[in-house]
Amino acid sequence: MVVFTRTCYTAIMDTGTRTTTVRMPSATAEALEVVARADNQSVSEAVRLAIEEHIEARRGDRAFRERLDALFEADREVFERLAKL
Repeated sequence: MVVFTRTCYTAIMDTGTRTTTVRMPSATAEALEVVARADNQSVSEAVRLAIEEHIEARRGDRAFRERLDALFEADREVFERLAKL
């Protein structure tokens, strides 16, 4: 994909990743940097792993799965209504 601006263009490769900004207290960011260095990994990798572990833990939570199913059902109904417009 190529993105054009008024003065230049930038080619963007679709790598299947997204960049996300996470705001956290300075003390948490400092602790994260130390933990990542001690584990010999980048801060980005430490965050990715923590997020993956969190998602996996949520998948095993029955109450979470029930809420997820309810959201899916609500969204399905909205999309069905939109399709009829």
